[in-house]
Amino acid sequence: MKPIRINHFSDILCVWAYVGQHRLDHFVADYNDKVEIHQHFCSVFPDVWSKIETNWQARGGFEGYAGHVQEVVAKFEGMQVHPDIWSRVRPRSSASPHLFVKAVEIIAEANGETVQNTLYANRLPIKTAAILRSAFFEQALDIGSWKIQRKIATEIGVEFGDVQATIESGEAIARLAGDYEAAAKKGIEGSPTYLLNEGRQKLYGNVSTRIIEANVKELLLDETGDRASRCI
Repeated sequence: MKPIRINHFSDILCVWAYVGQHRLDHFVADYNDKVEIHQHFCSVFPDVWSKIETNWQARGGFEGYAGHVQEVVAKFEGMQVHPDIWSRVRPRSSASPHLFVKAVEIIAEANGETVQNTLYANRLPIKTAAILRSAFFEQALDIGSWKIQRKIATEIGVEFGDVQATIESGEAIARLAGDYEAAAKKGIEGSPTYLLNEGRQKLYGNVSTRIIEANVKELLLDETGDRASRCI
């Protein structure tokens, strides 16, 4: 049976995408051979400082937003965030870590890794995005900095010079631009967003694992023909 394709859009600096990453990991652990996750990025934090100034000026600015993030994560058992994120550590843009992951994705593909031939948990771009999220939300590291990205490249076994080469050639930038363009065309409204059934089913924001699972189960029934279809 053909796996159910899920296009997963997120912004790496979005707290709901951080929460959603844990949910998605647990879901895929149970459905790994039945789903095919395609990782994409959307641009929620293209210019962090302008966004906070515009949306949070009357609510305490960065300090107010930092408190909001702490409140969000406190609702989820077993999750925590570093007290310095947003109050002291403030990446300028999510575009930089997004670009880093796209460069890693290109390098992984050049080494023969594909969505189809590599388990979700073992795919290098998936691990890289997860490490970046952990570095920011849990360790309060500025993941927009090349200095931090260089350290992460060493951690995942990728030469940072190869990362730079894909950026300098324009290849990584083109791929990231493709993600942003796809997000706009598909009407991505929040981070994270899950697109299923060729875009006909859209789940976004604070979506529980049970909701994702319910949608996938319905599509699996359609795939196996276990449920009669009707046109009303």
